[in-house]
This record gives sequence, C-alpha cells and structure tokens, in this order.
Amino acid sequence: MPDNPYVPIPVRVQNVRVESDDRTLRTYDLVFADDAEPFEYLPGQFCQLSILGKGEAAFGIASSPTEREFLRFTVNRVGTVTTALHYLKEGEELGLRGPLGNHYPVEKFKGQNVVLVGGGFAFTTLRSLAAYLLANRSDYGDITVIYGARRPGLLLYRDELTEWEKRGDVAVHLTIDEPAAGWDKAVGFVPTVTGKVRPSPKDAWAVVCGPPVMIKYTMPVLLDLGFAPDRIYTSLERRMKCGVGKCGRCNIGPKYVCTDGPVFSYAELASLPEGV
Repeated sequence: MPDNPYVPIPVRVQNVRVESDDRTLRTYDLVFADDAEPFEYLPGQFCQLSILGKGEAAFGIASSPTEREFLRFTVNRVGTVTTALHYLKEGEELGLRGPLGNHYPVEKFKGQNVVLVGGGFAFTTLRSLAAYLLANRSDYGDITVIYGARRPGLLLYRDELTEWEKRGDVAVHLTIDEPAAGWDKAVGFVPTVTGKVRPSPKDAWAVVCGPPVMIKYTMPVLLDLGFAPDRIYTSLERRMKCGVGKCGRCNIGPKYVCTDGPVFSYAELASLPEGV
C-alpha cells in the first residue's frame, strides 16, 4: 500500500470490454500512469476506483498478481460512480487507492486441493484466485471451479472459462438458473450443482463468492460434504465503503470488513453477530 492510503494513484484505461449481454457489466484493464509506481497484491484484495466529481467505490481486483501488465476490474453499472466508470474510454485516467484489505490464504492452499464456488458478478476475485493458482499450477493439487449465473450472457470472462474447460488440470462446472437455447451444460442454482458435483473435502479448501442468498445456501452444502468451517472462505467486499476502517460503515461486531477482511473463514463469520 502507498505511504498515504487516502491519496489516489493515477491510472489509465488500457482496454475496455463489455462482459454481459445486457451491457451492465464492463471489464477494465488499467495501467499505472507514467509517474505512478506499481504495487504488489494478492488475490482477494480490493481497490477504490474514483472519478473526480463523481466519487469512489470499492471493487475486487479481478486480475492475478502474475498478470503484471495490467490491473483488471469488472464494474456493474448500478449507481452514480459505476455509471461514470462505464463512460470511460481507452486512454482516459482515473484514481485508484489500494491495494486494500486482506487476501485469500494462498500459502495455506499449497499442496492442497482448492474448490472455487462462484455466482454472478461476484466471480471477480475468484477469477484472480483461479488465474493465480493456474499460473503456479505445480504448487497446488486438484482445482475445481463451480460457477453459475442467471443466464449464459451474464457469465463473466466467458472466453477464459472456455480455455479453462479445455485444460486437463482444472475441472470447470458451469451452470445457469433456467434452461436456455443452445446451453448444454448444467442447469440449476449453484448450491444444488455444488451438491451434485460433490467436491471432496479431503486435503481441500473451499472459497465461495456470490450473492448473499447463494452464499447462504452453499455453505450448508459444503459443511454436509465434510468441509470444516475453518477451511471455507468467502469475501464480504459488498459491505465496504471507505476502505481504511474510518467510516464505520462496514463493521460487523468488532470486525471491520475493509481492514480485517474482506476475506473471512466461515468459522470467523459464525462467531460474529451477523452471519453470511
């Protein structure tokens, strides 16, 4: 993190692409402006993106630390800041604060199997984690990806998912909520599909990211499969506001999501006043 976490770093839009068929999701590859110094980060961390006169908002980093040419963020157009971000064009500059928060425990995962369970727009930091694991493939055991969305056009990073499906060293299970023309993969909600896939808890860790209702119903499935609460991780990045533990908007009991998280184990969450 820079010496002053309140001062945005100037970054420039290198590439923009539309991710979803309804055009509400766009992915931005950012590069540091000429006088800005790149930083180190790990999967699961987030940044604050800002536009002068519009404000700032928190976004999980979707790129992997192994992808040093850019920082990737996917933006869902839901408000003033995200709408302003959607109007950015290649070459334009914006502000960035980060990296902020903690990260997925990739060191603990070494030599172990890893199961990634994602839903919808929240697949961003799981994409970061998956890309990191695959770039360091020999350090990890079996990798299983279970990812779903309401319909095919809302799945993020579709070209990359296709590439992963072709690999022989990662198991990819994609699903949509209801049948759709041309879709020949699984149909059903992510918790149900997770139960059907039945990833083994032996020497394994699970990471779950998605809408709150998806997380709520996926956690019991993993517990029933035998995953211990301290071997299941999730991210509460949706709760963050200032990013540095000052505004008090993201506290859950004694924890501040932006500084103590956003990554928490299920065992940690079970001990807090609010659950997932």
